[in-house]
Amino acid sequence: MPYLQLDVNDSYPVERKKALAKKMALTYADLMTVDIRRISIAIREVGQGGVWRTVDGEPVPVSVLMCDIRQGRPAELRMQVAKALCADCIGILGLREDRLNVEFTQHSGDEMYHPTLGGFSPEWSAGEA
Repeated sequence: MPYLQLDVNDSYPVERKKALAKKMALTYADLMTVDIRRISIAIREVGQGGVWRTVDGEPVPVSVLMCDIRQGRPAELRMQVAKALCADCIGILGLREDRLNVEFTQHSGDEMYHPTLGGFSPEWSAGEA
């Protein structure tokens, strides 16, 4: 954990997706104080017309970033992370801020197994450095 999943309507070159994955991992690891090796990132190009939201009564294409994270992170920290990850997506892929949503799903540490990192993810506490 965490697992960041970005659904987009367009296609992007592999190098731009790699640059975004790197930037998002660095952003997340720094703000959430987590081992960067635990972060997985998916950039799903669902194709034209794949993700929609209704704006002013009409469906418009949007992007959605789903973040599966450890439970217990304060709302203020999640807001800071959401804004920073949006900035990464806007800066690298050119996504529109008003057409990008971020959603968090929180899990306990024992719901994500990392065999190369010794097993389950450690729980987060407010006292972590």
